Amino acid sequence: MRYQNAEEVLSEWITGICTGKIEKVEQLYHEQAVLIPTFSPHTVSTTEGIRHYFEQLATRDNLQVRLYEKSLKKQFLGGSAWILSGTYAFEFEVDQLLLTFPSRFTFAVNLEYERPIIHHHSSQLPRNLS
Repeated sequence: MRYQNAEEVLSEWITGICTGKIEKVEQLYHEQAVLIPTFSPHTVSTTEGIRHYFEQLATRDNLQVRLYEKSLKKQFLGGSAWILSGTYAFEFEVDQLLLTFPSRFTFAVNLEYERPIIHHHSSQLPRNLS
């Protein structure tokens, strides 16, 4: 499937996470994609590693991702390449308590590719020191 715009890729990613359709999520990542994930200290750069990371994440009860729409920034890089950045929040249960993890993200996508995500960096928002 080819995507019309970068926002459509992000929407598919969020839907895949929220519905537990990990193959759908994994299929968004290019074969040479790099993932710097939210809940792991390790950078992932293989299809198998990306699949494994999201399979582990999907084991969390009531997993959801909520995009903070007003935070979304889009940068056109030329051709079919885009950078999307902003904040979203992961929600899931830990010991029967629903926790929220506000996080910042950057997606680099190339809409020429069937698997358009070529780079994804996500990290929990740091606590304010002031």
